[in-house]
Amino acid sequence: MESFHSLNFFSKARIHVLLFIATFLTTYYVNGLWYSITIMMILLSHELGHFFMCRKYHVAATMPYFLPLPLPPFGTFGAVIKMKGHIPDKRALFDIGATGPIMGLVFSIPAIIIGLILSDVRPVPSDTSQYLGLGEPILFSCISRLVIGQLPIGMDIYLHPVAFAGWAGLFVTALNLLPIGQLDGGHILYALLGKKSSIVYRIGIFIFCVIAILLYPGWMVFAILLLVFGFKHPAPIDETTKLDRKRRILGIILFIIFLTSFTPVPLKL
Repeated sequence: MESFHSLNFFSKARIHVLLFIATFLTTYYVNGLWYSITIMMILLSHELGHFFMCRKYHVAATMPYFLPLPLPPFGTFGAVIKMKGHIPDKRALFDIGATGPIMGLVFSIPAIIIGLILSDVRPVPSDTSQYLGLGEPILFSCISRLVIGQLPIGMDIYLHPVAFAGWAGLFVTALNLLPIGQLDGGHILYALLGKKSSIVYRIGIFIFCVIAILLYPGWMVFAILLLVFGFKHPAPIDETTKLDRKRRILGIILFIIFLTSFTPVPLKL
């Protein structure tokens, strides 16, 4: 019986290991070793934050599924876990939703700082056909000002792969913190507002679709997914237990982090 359970465990774990290795290879292929190591740490910390918080509250969840993509600029679609169990109450819902982004930031912000120190400041090339410009969210710009200072006109930062991984980590964190549906931000919002959160979901989806149509068509696929899946959130078993003051304050802080981490036009081609 013991050997059967061991074989079953390794059979289930194999797909996670293979996807992890495949994503390491695709991120390495797209942007090199330092980028690959850094972005994998950020993604892994984010998903393990969710996973271990699910364990704490006895919510069944899978190990992280990494999603490889052998194409620039990221080399990956990110990573996800699948929750199989019912969430007991709003506090559990909040903690599960919030811990992933927090852990991602714990690794993303140091990556940005270290990467900026290793980055070069050069003139913007006259031929911009091969030049990939990145949108700068407020949080990234503030860190850049502290580390590098004000850039002269005509100059730009050529990000070290570690800095680019940190930027990508901030990008992923902002997407996950969108206050919509079953994204992390949707979990946090439902824990704060309960069923009233559906109003915010609708407003959020509308604004995101406007951004996709008017500013950045690259968001269209994600906008369609939000239109299909983003309007509802399953209720926890206990909806009466309210969040304590510390969690409410943390929820507001995470919403501010979302606003300062999100950029409507992430890539300027």
